[in-house]
Amino acid sequence: MRLYVGGLPYQTDEQELREVFGQIGAVTFATVITDRETGRSKGFGFVEFEDDEQARAAIDQLNGSTLGNRTITVNEARERPAGGGGSRGGYQDRGSNQGGYRGGRRY
Repeated sequence: MRLYVGGLPYQTDEQELREVFGQIGAVTFATVITDRETGRSKGFGFVEFEDDEQARAAIDQLNGSTLGNRTITVNEARERPAGGGGSRGGYQDRGSNQGGYRGGRRY
């Protein structure tokens, strides 16, 4: 199970994240998300456990706890929507003529 961890102190690195969650169970993956341009932490990350029960225990024990003077949020990560974003609104066929006027004639 993959967990979302929000509210991380900006100095938290992957090793510290792995250590904190490793006290609860066997962590198979831990990452802190960073800004592409600056390399600075965005204040959130993800952790995965070998076992779903350990992941649930981590949610119960660490959600709302304090890490480096900040209260962290821990919950089950949601899958990203397909397509990756970047689009504003639906597809519009700009080549079609949908009843507008062109050259004084109605199409």
